Amino acid sequence: MKKQKKGKIVIGVTGGLASGKSTVARMLKNRDCELIDADKLAHRLLYRGGRVYKKIVGFFGSGILKPNKSIDRQKLAGVVFLHALALKKLNSIVHPELKKEIFRRIGNSGKRIIILDAALIIEAGLRRKLDKLVVVTAKRGQQIKRSCSKLDINNNQAALRMKSQISQDEKSRFADFIIDNSGSINETKKQVVEIRRRLWKS
Repeated sequence: MKKQKKGKIVIGVTGGLASGKSTVARMLKNRDCELIDADKLAHRLLYRGGRVYKKIVGFFGSGILKPNKSIDRQKLAGVVFLHALALKKLNSIVHPELKKEIFRRIGNSGKRIIILDAALIIEAGLRRKLDKLVVVTAKRGQQIKRSCSKLDINNNQAALRMKSQISQDEKSRFADFIIDNSGSINETKKQVVEIRRRLWKS
């Protein structure tokens, strides 16, 4: 897919684990925008019976399944974040289908501005498809604390997941805009308002 040059603008929002990227993406959205949540799309790809489901179960086995045969994402995460090759294999299964769905939704959208909320924009090679990229950062301690609370994991598990992503510094080198989400929600909102003003003006 090529960048949308005529009338449609695609803005990516990314960040490290529990940096607050989804919060920022929701703040950026207004009635002229469509928000695409890549994480939710990825979860749907794992639904029982689909092509991605079959490939994942075929590779990782029935040990990652719940009693109802749906994929237990916690069990799957417990495998792939301990083994780099397993994570690479999972991404090779999920990313191509996920990108197809993202591109389909962008192409079908009737909105002028598309906001793509995705953790792995850079890792999955999506950066070159975007018009602008917003990178959300937070202090490492905050990321670990937030992820433990949100995902019901421990500090070591959070650190392993963070290690699987490229660093915040490296992500920031690809950014058109950087939002520091280490402070209060009001401080984050002020940064979002300024970035929205600059984006909409351009």
